[in-house]
This record gives sequence, C-alpha cells and structure tokens, in this order.
Amino acid sequence: MKSFTKELWFETKRPKEFINITSTVEELLKESGIKEGFVLVNAMHITASVFINDDESGLHHDFDKWLEKMAPHDPVNQYHHNTYETNADAHIKRQIMGREVVVAITEGKLHFGPWEQIFYGEFDGCRRKRVLVKIIGE
Repeated sequence: MKSFTKELWFETKRPKEFINITSTVEELLKESGIKEGFVLVNAMHITASVFINDDESGLHHDFDKWLEKMAPHDPVNQYHHNTYETNADAHIKRQIMGREVVVAITEGKLHFGPWEQIFYGEFDGCRRKRVLVKIIGE
C-alpha cells in the first residue's frame, strides 16, 4: 500500500467563500499514481470546512443564507466565545458543513456520484489556512 500527502493553502479575499477544489484533488491523485484506494480531504482550521455537493451558484448562495440564519455573525456579543476575536459564528458554520470528506478511488479516478464536487468552505477568511489531502491505496 502507498501513501501520498500534500497540503493546499488558501487565503481568501472575502471572509466567507466556497472554492471548488475538485480539479486540484484530481491532479494530486494523478501525481500520487494510486489507482485504487481512498482520498481524505481535511480542513486543518476550525473555521473552515471541506464538503461535497453540486457546483451551482444558486445552491452556494442558499448555503450562505442558510448558514447565516443558523449561526448569524451579528450581533457578535451573542456568543461567549467572542472575546478578542469575533468568529464564533465561523466555528459553528464549520461544525454544520463538516471537517472532511473521504472519496473512493477507482481505476485512478475519484469515484463520485452525479454532480458531486469537493469544496473548501471558508467562514473566517482573509488569512492563510490549509487543507490536508491524504491519498492511500495501491
């Protein structure tokens, strides 16, 4: 069994952003040479997420609106966590959207269902953060 590890780095221009990272993960899979196995894609920061869904702008708009209803940023004094930082809502949004995804690899390709794509979700951006990509298999 082989193992391949890379880190992706992001520094978004906006506090909240969804970035399709599917093609980047596919390139890393090619680089790894692994044909059968699994890939783990994991947000390494507690105010960011990795998730799988459709790459459709209306859906991403809906995610943003829904997350803001579930964990609104303002007023910041509603959260006990907000002492020197005001990102408690970003921690909650990450918890909702998830920390990581695992995708099967079959015949050297990500084994997705229809329309599935991998996304990096940023909820407290404008600073450097990383995502771990770990590919294991043969």
